[in-house]
Amino acid sequence: MPTATDVSVVSVGSVPWGDVVKVFGTRGDPARCWCQFFKVPNAGWESGESGVFRAMLEEQVRANDPAPGVIAFLDGEPVGWCAIEPRMKYERLRRAKVVTEGSDQDPDDASVWAVTCFVVRVGFRRRGVGAALLSGAVEQARGHGARVIEGYPVDTKERAKSSSTELYHGTVSLFAGAGFEVISRPTKDRAVVQLVL
Repeated sequence: MPTATDVSVVSVGSVPWGDVVKVFGTRGDPARCWCQFFKVPNAGWESGESGVFRAMLEEQVRANDPAPGVIAFLDGEPVGWCAIEPRMKYERLRRAKVVTEGSDQDPDDASVWAVTCFVVRVGFRRRGVGAALLSGAVEQARGHGARVIEGYPVDTKERAKSSSTELYHGTVSLFAGAGFEVISRPTKDRAVVQLVL
């Protein structure tokens, strides 16, 4: 079985758009959201269509300023995605309870980055892809001057029965394995984690 060391991770700005499409797929939450939930105001989200969100992500990837995430490959096959950008680019995080009650960082500080989403294709889960994605995301943020990286994962000890749909934030154990520390628990089953670079 492959491990995180068998998975390569690169900036999404350096891969063909078709690889991104393959990861997000054609059905389910990733194919609806295209990692725009935290960027689009509520009214736009409710009335938006997946084609619009897909075009938005494609534009963000092409702008590559910096790229909005990383892509994982296993044996040349695109298998996963992790969103990582300066936290201030995620407008909804400014109002999200988990952040407003859990983070000690200035919401306008461009050196604070956030990991908001993981997508791992069916058939490639539980093979180290998530850990490799998080490691690659940290390196991308570090390379662009991040001072602190935050995540907002689910604590599966408190929410034992979690579907893959609920775990797109990542898990506390995944972040802990990458050296992140829990700084608060704004809800029973969610944590704010930080890695100071």
